[in-house]
Amino acid sequence: MGLGQFCTADDVELPTLGDTSSVTISPDQEKVLGEQWLRAFRAQAPTSSDPLLIDYLENLINRLSPYSQLEDKRVQLVVVENPNLNAFAVPGGVMGINTGLLKYAKTENQLAAVISHELGHLSQRHFARQLEQEKKMMLPTLAGILAGLVLASNSQGDGGMAAIMATQAAALQARMSFSRHNEQEADRIGFETMVKAGLDPYAAGDMFEEMLAAARFTRRPPEYLLTHPMTETRVADARNRAMKYPKKPQDDNLEFKLMRTRIRVDQEETPQAAVKVFKSELEKETDSLDASRYGLVLALSKASQFDAAREAIIPLMEKDPSRITYQIMRADIEIAAERFKDGLAILDNQLKENPQNYPLIIRKAEALMKSGLYKDAIGLLEPYSRKRNKDDYIWYLLAEIYGLDGNILGVHEARAEYFILNGVYDRAAIQLRHALKYTQGNQYRTAIVEEKLKYVEAQMLTRQF
Repeated sequence: MGLGQFCTADDVELPTLGDTSSVTISPDQEKVLGEQWLRAFRAQAPTSSDPLLIDYLENLINRLSPYSQLEDKRVQLVVVENPNLNAFAVPGGVMGINTGLLKYAKTENQLAAVISHELGHLSQRHFARQLEQEKKMMLPTLAGILAGLVLASNSQGDGGMAAIMATQAAALQARMSFSRHNEQEADRIGFETMVKAGLDPYAAGDMFEEMLAAARFTRRPPEYLLTHPMTETRVADARNRAMKYPKKPQDDNLEFKLMRTRIRVDQEETPQAAVKVFKSELEKETDSLDASRYGLVLALSKASQFDAAREAIIPLMEKDPSRITYQIMRADIEIAAERFKDGLAILDNQLKENPQNYPLIIRKAEALMKSGLYKDAIGLLEPYSRKRNKDDYIWYLLAEIYGLDGNILGVHEARAEYFILNGVYDRAAIQLRHALKYTQGNQYRTAIVEEKLKYVEAQMLTRQF
C-alpha cells in the first residue's frame, strides 16, 4: 500500500472477506468513505486528465481485477501528477497511481505487480481490519493522513510525510506487526492475481528490486517505501514464489513504453528540451526506438514544429498504422496546427472502428470545441457523460463547451457536477442555485436540479473530510 494506501492501510483500508471487522464497517460504508475521500483528494491534489494514460491504466486494472479476490471487481482510478514512486488503495475500490510509478517500473509486468498488490489490500479489506484494531484513534489519524497525502501529492513529499509521521507517531509501535502482516498478505494475494492473469510471476521480485535500488541510491526513500517497507526478505519471498513457475518471455509491451514516454515529455522543463532528449536517444539506437521516436513527435508538436512532427511520425505509421495512440498523435498535430478538418477526419476514421474509445471521444470533443462546432461537441459528450458520470474532466469540458455555446443552464449544471466530484460542495450549491433561475417553466428540469441541490446540502453537513 502506498502513501495513500497508508491512508488506506492505516485509516483508509479495507476489511477481509467474511472477517469479524465486517461488524465495524460494511462494504457499503466503505464505498461511501472511498467516494468522499476521492472527492476531497481531487480538490487538493494535482491529478491527470490525459485520456490516453487513464485509458491505458484502466485497461490494465481491468485485466487484473477479474483474477483478484475482490467481490466487486469495479475499481475507480485516480492518476496523480507526481514524479514520486507511489500507488495507493482506498476503501470502496479506489486506486491511485502516481505518474512517477511508470518511471520506476521498467516493464508492464512490473507495473502490474504493484497494481495487483494494491488489489490485494482492497480485496482483503485491510482498512476495516485496521479500524477494528484502532477504533479509538481512527478519526484523528484519518484526518492527519489525508492532509499528509495531499501535501505529498503537491510536492516532493517531505512536508506530507512529516505530517503523516507526526500523526502516526503515537500508534506506530502498536500497528507495526499488523501492517507487516497486511503487506505479506497483499504480496501473496497480488502474486496469485498475476499468475491467474497470465502475467510474469517473476515481475514482483523484479519490481521489489527496483524499489530497493531506489531506496539505496536516493537521499530519501520514495513515499511508497515509507509506507510499504521494502526488505530483502520481501524480495526473497517474491523470488521463491516465482520459482514454482516457468519464466515468461521478456515483457516488451509497446503501449506501456509509449505511456512512459508521454509522462517523460511532460516532465521535461520545455518541449524544446524534450526534443533534444529524444533526438539523442534516437541517435544512440536504444532498445526502445519506437517509444523514443514517439517522444520526439510529441515534443515537436508541443514545440509547434508541426512539419517536423509530421515527418517524424511517418516511420511509426508505416510500421503500425492501426495503433490508436499513433493515430491520435497524428490528429493532435493537425489540431495543434489549427488544421481542424484534417484532425477531425483522422479521429472520425478511427471512431468508425472504435466507437466507444475514451481517448478518441475526448480528443474529438476537444477538437470540435476548438473549431467552434459547439453543438456537435455537446452532442458527443452529453451521452458519454452518462456513461462516465464520475469523470470530472468530462464535466469540466462540457461546462466549457456549454459556455461557448451560450447554454447558461448547461454551464451551471455541468460545473455543479464537476465541483461535486471534487468535493467542493459549497461551490456546487452556488451553481445549482444559479441553475434554478434558468429552469423556470420546466418542472421536470427544476425537480432534477432541486434534488441535486438537496444532495449537495446533505453532503455539506455530513462530509468526513
